[in-house]
Amino acid sequence: MDNLLLILFLIFFGQTVGSLIGLIKKPKKIILYASLAFAASIMIGVSFFQLIPESLKITSPFVVLISFFLGIGIFRVIDRTLPHINPELMKKEKPNVKRTVNMLVIGIALHNLPEGLAMGVGFALNPTLGLAIALAIVTQDIPENIATIVPLYNLNKKRMKSFLITIGTILFELAGFIFGYYFLNQAHLPVLGASLALAAGFMVYISIEELIPAAQIKQNIKISTLSLILGVLCVLLIIILC
Repeated sequence: MDNLLLILFLIFFGQTVGSLIGLIKKPKKIILYASLAFAASIMIGVSFFQLIPESLKITSPFVVLISFFLGIGIFRVIDRTLPHINPELMKKEKPNVKRTVNMLVIGIALHNLPEGLAMGVGFALNPTLGLAIALAIVTQDIPENIATIVPLYNLNKKRMKSFLITIGTILFELAGFIFGYYFLNQAHLPVLGASLALAAGFMVYISIEELIPAAQIKQNIKISTLSLILGVLCVLLIIILC
């Protein structure tokens, strides 16, 4: 129960803090880039050091492989259909502000859903694993929401509206968690294993396709490299402590 309450707290904490920081005081670009690189490293580390190994324990390597690439494919379709959570969106859709805001909000919501699913599936298998995934996701939620709410506010020019819209999308992450935990809690182990690999595919795609490019690693090679290394070390520390 304690882990469950902590995960629910983390679901709201990361996005709320990120949104507030983005509205109150936009951080320097170098800090934002370092945070994005760190978050990407955390999510990749959790995927390959925890989600994949756990899924291999309870289902066949073939199912794990298929599920992993299915997760990548699903997110690829989402990103091809809807815009990325990307500060550049404002420039791409400038002629139609209302459409841009709507599409940005839909994009945020759909990205939050599988993140919640990853936490729920992990918690259904092992509360400690669910907590580790939640810590990884909250780490990337903070810089991601900073990078999201700034263009959202620039588009609609209303602080409170931007904040409420962003906070409202947390419900999709919560819905993903509830589905992942309560509906898969009684599922057969092979189904849970496939779901873990699917979640790993989601997280790896988000990191490689979205967070790493946004971190502009080539332009900030020293701080980005350090952030990537620290991310992996944090994952290893989480594994040791949990």
